[in-house]
Amino acid sequence: MRHVIIGAGPAGVIAAENLRKLDKDSSITMIGKEAEPPYSRMALPYFLIGNVPQEGTYLRKTEGHYDALNIEYRQATVASVDTGASKLALEGGGSVDYDKLLISTGAHPIKPPIEGLDLPGVYHCWTLEDARNIIKLADEGAHVVLMGAGFIGCIILEALALRKVNLTVVEMADRMLARMMNEAGAEMMKSYCQERGVGVHTNTKVTGIEAVSDGEGTLSVHLDNGQALPAHVVVVAAGVHAYTEFLDGSGIKVEEGIVVDNHLRTSADNVFAAGDCAQGPDFSTGGWSVHAIQPTCTEHGRIAAMNMVGRDSRYKGSLNMNVLDTLGLITSSFGAWDGVDGGESAEVIDKDRSRYMRLEFKDDLLVGALSLGRTDHIGCLRGLIHSRVKLGVWKQRLMADPQRIADAYVSCTSPT
Repeated sequence: MRHVIIGAGPAGVIAAENLRKLDKDSSITMIGKEAEPPYSRMALPYFLIGNVPQEGTYLRKTEGHYDALNIEYRQATVASVDTGASKLALEGGGSVDYDKLLISTGAHPIKPPIEGLDLPGVYHCWTLEDARNIIKLADEGAHVVLMGAGFIGCIILEALALRKVNLTVVEMADRMLARMMNEAGAEMMKSYCQERGVGVHTNTKVTGIEAVSDGEGTLSVHLDNGQALPAHVVVVAAGVHAYTEFLDGSGIKVEEGIVVDNHLRTSADNVFAAGDCAQGPDFSTGGWSVHAIQPTCTEHGRIAAMNMVGRDSRYKGSLNMNVLDTLGLITSSFGAWDGVDGGESAEVIDKDRSRYMRLEFKDDLLVGALSLGRTDHIGCLRGLIHSRVKLGVWKQRLMADPQRIADAYVSCTSPT
């Protein structure tokens, strides 16, 4: 049996390791397009700050890890997939045959149609090479413009701010963290960042970037509000999209991502998908979504591997969740954080201390939550949402005081 994995991120690595545990004899080939050992993109900000060396971003630190498991790691780019012939074509020539294929190619950064994004000094902070280039330019006191204040953008924001650069963030949406935080929480986040010296423009677009020699920076970033910002480096974090372009003509169904069933099978025989490129079962909605978060990636990889070797393993669906630390302010969102039709909500807000909590209910179930400035209840929120435990009398108690979430968790989950 020839198992082939396209993609060497968390989903691919977990899948390869589980395939070897479950199948001692079959060949396993993992194909990565970057000239790096498999690494975690989520570790790049820690590399930017200097908290970890480059080797600290690697998913497995032991030298020879993949060789010891008889997993072939191959650096190449897949150009196309022929599902009829069970064959991959590689860029530059060559091909790879498979019996079972896992596509775990992740996502790639979105490049907005803005003039100047190809200039030297403009990077996405999506690869180790990007991070190395940013480190060279983002010295203390350098002018840095960050395009985007979504989840990934805010992770990068913290790393850049801790490098003590002069940082300005430009977000085209009406608020920071638009896909994980409502207006109340996002406004508190914006104020918190501004109080710590980070310039933040929301509801603002970058209209162009040009090279200059004005002594303030090597680039000038033009905004639609008429301002021009000096920059020694521009970091683009304008969102990501599932990396699936190489599947054109393959017959594999792709929507927002590669559509998979509840066993992570695609529409093609013997082909599976996992991680940020997969549009899989959604725990909260009962539909299908792309959840580009590491817990989903790793669980996808484990479940896909089991089904690739013939173990019947059903995937119950991923829970949309994000936990973020931005300069010491912890924000989190879980499940249907923006509410459901016919649902109810309760919130408590303390702007002076940058603390906020909002709970979303459907009948007597907690289905979503937002939190800002607190860490003591994160496990309780996730536990109540994921377990779908009925709250009973605790629904009204939480409606009256959302801060009693730990009491509700203990009462509702303890054996009677």
